[in-house]
Amino acid sequence: MKRYLILFLLTFQGLMAQVQFEAKVSKNTLGLNERLRIDFIMNVDGDNFEQPAFEGFRLVAGPSQQISQSWINGRSSFQKIYSYILQPERKGALLIKQASIEYNGQVYKTSPIKVTVTNAVAQERDPNDRPPGSPNELLTLVAEISKTNPYLNEPITVVYKLYFNNIGVTGFKELAKPKYNDFWNQNIDIKQLAIEEGSFQGQRCYYVILKKTILYPQKSGKLTIEPLSLDIGIQVASGKINMFGQVIPVDDNRVVSAGAKTINVKPLPEAGKPEGFTGAVGKLNFTVTPSKTTLKNGEGLDLIVSAQGTGNMKLFTLPKPVVPNALEMYDPVHDESVTTSLAGMSGRISDKYTIVPQYRGKYAIKPMQFSYFDLSSGTYKTITSKEIMVDVLDGPTPAEANTGTASKNAIAQTDHFKNIKSKTVLIPIAKKEFYGSDLYLGLLFAPFIIIPLIILAKKKKEAMDSDVTGNRIRMNNKLAKKYLSQAKKHLNNKEPFYIALEKAMHNFLKAKLHIETSEMSKDNIRELLLSRNANAETVQNFIDLTENCEFARYAPASSASIQQDYNKAVLIISELEKQIV
Repeated sequence: MKRYLILFLLTFQGLMAQVQFEAKVSKNTLGLNERLRIDFIMNVDGDNFEQPAFEGFRLVAGPSQQISQSWINGRSSFQKIYSYILQPERKGALLIKQASIEYNGQVYKTSPIKVTVTNAVAQERDPNDRPPGSPNELLTLVAEISKTNPYLNEPITVVYKLYFNNIGVTGFKELAKPKYNDFWNQNIDIKQLAIEEGSFQGQRCYYVILKKTILYPQKSGKLTIEPLSLDIGIQVASGKINMFGQVIPVDDNRVVSAGAKTINVKPLPEAGKPEGFTGAVGKLNFTVTPSKTTLKNGEGLDLIVSAQGTGNMKLFTLPKPVVPNALEMYDPVHDESVTTSLAGMSGRISDKYTIVPQYRGKYAIKPMQFSYFDLSSGTYKTITSKEIMVDVLDGPTPAEANTGTASKNAIAQTDHFKNIKSKTVLIPIAKKEFYGSDLYLGLLFAPFIIIPLIILAKKKKEAMDSDVTGNRIRMNNKLAKKYLSQAKKHLNNKEPFYIALEKAMHNFLKAKLHIETSEMSKDNIRELLLSRNANAETVQNFIDLTENCEFARYAPASSASIQQDYNKAVLIISELEKQIV
């Protein structure tokens, strides 16, 4: 009795055991280049396990299944685990949704898990996470920076190199693009990727330059360059050999990152900074050039203010000339002729001002000053242009302008057409009466013309509607033309082409022979076409082409043969149109 009671209690305890189904991850925060393990654990043998979609992750491995069962001190325990290895595809907060199982007719679900994906981390992968391969294999992405402590607006370069050895690279895609916050940046085009020999940390290897970028810091202090992260397709040795003694490679993916880089940007010195300095940095020259200095009345000159050399050419402004009130100066036209390479920007920028004199006389355009910070010497340089004298030979003088004579002359010269109106409104003297006009007569007799036309159109429509056979012929003709035009659209797509072509041929027969699809046997088509005086050779060509449509739909066909079949169909239908009576 005691034995049965113990057995009953154990059975009752098993029935009352709570079903547990949960998801556990190896870490809740990981870098973009790290992998995540997730286990779905249940304490019962659940059925119909459904995994979540893993949005934002790439499935690297899984599911792998583990089952364990034990009996300790009279108590049994059961555990089933579904395990997956995931690779994040983007940064941010990612949500792993619920998985579900069924047990004893009820559905159980796990709780969603939030995982935070950060920038790729510069650390070695878990050795247990490596696929089989050579122990000396190398796959590293490096960002080589020309200078880590530049001045404000001093150019620096970032070159991204992928080093590899004893490993095959089959391709790559960007997971995270580098971000250059507070930098002016421009990528340098790489026409073709080239494999070169080099060394990394004393180990001879190969490398490929993937990306080149020129940067100009726009803010002083510590600036961060967010990393470039790549998903690399690779081939590694599997440790197995084939029947010829060759090592069998296996395909895999690795995520590599150049790691975040910190640039400590020095501000430009305040000591000796010239007044009017606009941020030019580099090695520059400054010129102010007039197109002419001697002018006649009504003429103008172009004043070109330009800087040329190497430096942050697109990131500073040129000084503005100061001219006397007697010279009218218009807004400038800006022009840039700048090239960007790993050495930085070089070329020429200019502002062209148009200046028009108002009065006769000699006028001075004051000297202009342009300052820049010279990186080679670490000091400010100032260039001063020469004074420019403009000699206006004729025209009114300022004294004449004060007496009003110049104003009258100006009005006489510029306002000849002031009193002429640009728009005219004409009003007829005598209005024409509506009664007896052309419009009146047209509206009067229009019903006598329109009503008979409506009656004729209605009778014609009734006749066409009653002609069932004719309507069917017209419809089949329209379908044949439609499918021939549809077949032409699919000349580069074999299966839709031959379906449309076959339908066009059948609809042509329906229109011409007044038969249905069920009557379209080969012998019946031949007999009906020959009885309608169709040429025997044309009839045979029609039957052959119809049979070929079904065969060619599944057989290899070139674009040339498809074009030939289309041309042949057009020719056969055209010949039958002429022959059938």
